[in-house]
Amino acid sequence: MYISEKEIEVRYAETDQMGVVYHANYVIWLEIGRTQLIQDLGFTYAGLEADGYISPVTNVNINYLSSVKYGETVTVRTWIESHGKLRTTYGYEILHKDGTIASKATSEHVVVKKDNFRPIALKKINPEWDSKYTEIAKENN
Repeated sequence: MYISEKEIEVRYAETDQMGVVYHANYVIWLEIGRTQLIQDLGFTYAGLEADGYISPVTNVNINYLSSVKYGETVTVRTWIESHGKLRTTYGYEILHKDGTIASKATSEHVVVKKDNFRPIALKKINPEWDSKYTEIAKENN
């Protein structure tokens, strides 16, 4: 199973008055993990945008299992859960330093043309990237 990992130091600004990470900040961490996975595979999201495409989130699901607090370092683990013609689902785990799972998540994305938001298959704009995602999704299932 191909999994990308990215460590994140919890910053004070990400927490509430109790020193616990505010729930919406997990979505930012998912983006950091997804960006790391893309880079680990030799691609860049910035490159996709430069070519006139974006990949909006169509669904996000986060299960919060235990709180993360200021001063901790967490690891975001990211993988390709599934990859189809138009939709890619990423899987995530956010781990405490001791390896226990703080949260599990998925996010679904489509690739669209930046100028008109029409969906387009990744295979049409970057066959190599599409092939890599397809390969990883098969290995992970």
